[in-house]
Amino acid sequence: MNAPYDGDRAQGTGGPMPSQGTAPGAPVPGQVPAPAPAPDHDPYVQDAYDYDPYRSQDLSAQDPVTEALYDRASHPPPPPGTYQEPGPLYAAPQAPSHGPDPRVWAQTPPPEPDGPSRHLPYGDRTTTTQFVGVDSLVTSASEEDPETDAFTHLYRDQQAVPGAPVEEAPVAAPAPSKPAGKAAGLLKSSALMAAGTIVSRITGFARTLVIAGAIGVASLNDSYQVANTLPTMIYVLVGGGALNAVFIPQLVRAMKNDADGGEAYANRLLTLVVVLLGAVTTICVFAAPLFIGMMSQKIADNPQRMDIAVAFAQYCLPTMFFMGVHVVLGQILNARGRFGAMMWTPVLNNIVVIATFGAFIWAFGGFTATGVSEATITPEGVRLLGIGTLLGLVVQSLAMLPYLRDAGFKMRLRFDWKGHGLGKAAGLAKWTFFFVLANQLGLVVVTQLATWAGEIADKQGHGGTGITGYNYALLLWQMPQAIITVSVMTAVLPRISRSAHDGDAAAVRDDISYGLRTSAVAIVPCAFAFLALGVPMATLLYASTGADDATNIGFILMAFGLGLIPYSVQYVVLRGFYAYEDTRTPFYNTVIVAAVNAGVSALAFFVLPARWAVVGMAAAYGLGYAVGVGVAWRRLKARLGGDLDGAHVMRTYTRLIGACVPAAAAAGAAAYGVTRWLGNGALGSLAALVAGVIALGAVFLLAAKRMRIEELNSMVGMVRGRLGR
Repeated sequence: MNAPYDGDRAQGTGGPMPSQGTAPGAPVPGQVPAPAPAPDHDPYVQDAYDYDPYRSQDLSAQDPVTEALYDRASHPPPPPGTYQEPGPLYAAPQAPSHGPDPRVWAQTPPPEPDGPSRHLPYGDRTTTTQFVGVDSLVTSASEEDPETDAFTHLYRDQQAVPGAPVEEAPVAAPAPSKPAGKAAGLLKSSALMAAGTIVSRITGFARTLVIAGAIGVASLNDSYQVANTLPTMIYVLVGGGALNAVFIPQLVRAMKNDADGGEAYANRLLTLVVVLLGAVTTICVFAAPLFIGMMSQKIADNPQRMDIAVAFAQYCLPTMFFMGVHVVLGQILNARGRFGAMMWTPVLNNIVVIATFGAFIWAFGGFTATGVSEATITPEGVRLLGIGTLLGLVVQSLAMLPYLRDAGFKMRLRFDWKGHGLGKAAGLAKWTFFFVLANQLGLVVVTQLATWAGEIADKQGHGGTGITGYNYALLLWQMPQAIITVSVMTAVLPRISRSAHDGDAAAVRDDISYGLRTSAVAIVPCAFAFLALGVPMATLLYASTGADDATNIGFILMAFGLGLIPYSVQYVVLRGFYAYEDTRTPFYNTVIVAAVNAGVSALAFFVLPARWAVVGMAAAYGLGYAVGVGVAWRRLKARLGGDLDGAHVMRTYTRLIGACVPAAAAAGAAAYGVTRWLGNGALGSLAALVAGVIALGAVFLLAAKRMRIEELNSMVGMVRGRLGR
C-alpha cells in the first residue's frame, strides 16, 4: 500500500529505481516508495470559501448547535473586542470599511443607558422597549405579545437532553412587530375615550336639536339654559375642579404607595364628595331664586320669566349631586386604567333628555307649530322637562356601578378622613377653588350680558342672539377639543403625574409637546372650518328653529372659530402645572383669562348693536385664552428648566395655519356660491357644507404636503395604510 503523501519529499530524491520483475506498485525492500503524483490543478477552482473574513462573526460558526456532543469549553465564545465597541450614545456611527455580511441577519445592538432619559422618558426598560410606527400601533393596539429572548437559539445545546441529538428548529417567518405595552395601552385608552366622546357629542347635538325643536331658541330656552347651567357652575365651583385637577394625581399616588391599591383612599374621597355635595345641593334648591337673580337680572325683573326659571332650577339643581358622584367614580376607574365608562355613560343622559323633549313635542307640539313661551307653557310641561333633565343625570351616575364592580372596587362609606392625605389634597384644592371661582365669575358676567342683549334683540325680531345661541355655538365649537385634546390628555395625565413625581422634567416636556403638536393637526383646521363654514353648519343643524335664528347662531359660531386654537393650547399647558400639584399658577392664569373675557364682552355689549353683541362676546372668549396662553407658556417653560420644545411646536402651528388660510378662503367661497344658488334652507345648507368641506380639505392637504408637516404626513400615511388593507 502506498504511503501517505508527504509534502516534504519529491519524486526521484532518493534510492534506485525498482528492479525488474517487481510488480508495479509493490514495495521494494530497503527503498522508500515514491509519492503518488499530484492531481492536475484545475485553474477554475478558486477555493472561494477557504478564506472568509467574516467567519469570526458568523453566529453559526461560533456556536455549532447542530452537533449533539458540542463542548462549549473547547469552543468558547469570541473574546471581547471581536465586535466593534459602541460609540457615544445616539452619535452617528462610523462609516464601515466593508459591506455587511449577508449571512448575518442582525448584529448585537449597543447597550442603552440605565434609568430614564430624554428618549426613554417614562422609565421603560431599555432592553425590552420597542419603537414602532403609528400604523402598527393603531392596527395592533389591542394585541399583547409575550417577552421573548432573542438569543435563545444560542443556548439550545444546553437545554437538550444529554445523549439525544439536537434537532435544528425550523426557521419561522419573522412576525410583525407589535407595540410595546405602555404605548399600546395609551393608544387604546385614547381611542376608546375618543369613540365614547364622539358618540356622546353626537347624541348631545341631537339633544340640542330636540330641545330647540320643542321650545325654540328664544327667551323660553334662555330661561331653561340659565337654570340648567346653574348646577354645573355650582358643582365645578364647590368641588368639580378639584376632583379633575387635584385628586387624579392623589389617586395615582395612593394606588402606587398604599398596600390596598388606594381603595381606602378612594372610598374616603367618595364619602367626602357625597356628604359635601348633599349638603350644598339641599341649600341651593331652597336658594334657587337668589341664584337665578345672580345669573340674569333681566329674568329676575320679569315675574313670569322668573317663575319659570326658578321652577326649572329646582328640578335641575339636584343634578349637581349626581354629577359629582359620576365624576369621582369615573376618576377612580381612570386611576385603574378603565377610561371608557366615564366617556360612554353621558350617552345615557343624552338619550333620556332626548326622550323627554320628544315626549314634550308629542304631547304639546313643536315650537314652529305652537310658538311656546313663558306665557303659554303649562305647569305640566315644566314638570315634564324638569324631571326628565334630572332623571338623565341619575341614570348616568348609576350606570357607573357595574364598571366599578367589574374593576374589583368595593364601594363603602368611610368617615376616617383625618390623617390620610385628604388634608393635603384640600390644601391643593384651595387654589383650584379660586381658579374655578374666577372662571365662573367671568361666565356670570357673560350670562348677564347675553340674556340682556338677547331679550332686546328678540323684541326686535332677531332670535338666537341670546345665551341660548351662545351656548349652542359653544357646544358645537368645543366638539373637536373634547374629542381630540381632552381624550388624549386624560389618558396622558397619570403618566405626566408619575414623571413629575419622579423628577423627570424631560418626560413631562415631551408629553406636553406631543399633545400640542398632535392635537394641532385636527384643532387648527377645525378652527378655520368654523370661521369659513359656521353659517351653513348652524342653518343645517338648527333648521327647525327658522332660517334667521339659525343664521344668527352661525354668526356666533364664526366668531368663536379661531379662538379654538389658544383654547386647546391652554388646556394642554395647564396639565403640566397640575402634574406638579401646582394649582396656584393656573388660578392666576385663569384670573387673567376671565378678566379679559369679561372686559371685552362688556365692551362688545355697550358698543355693538343688540343683535351683534353676543357675536362680540364669542370673539372675546378666544381673545381671553390667547392672552392666557402667553402667560402660562412662559411660566411652564421656566418650571421645566427653560425648555418647552417651543421651536418645534411653533413650527408645526405656523405651518398648519399657513396651510389653512387658503383652504378656509376656498371653503368660504364655495359655500357662499352654493348658498346663493340653492338658498339657506336645510338642503342648501347641506350642499354648501359638503362643497366647503371638500374645498377646505383638498386645498389644506395640498398646501400641507408642500410644507412637509410631519405630524400630518404621519396621519395621512396611517389612514392610507388602513384603507389599503
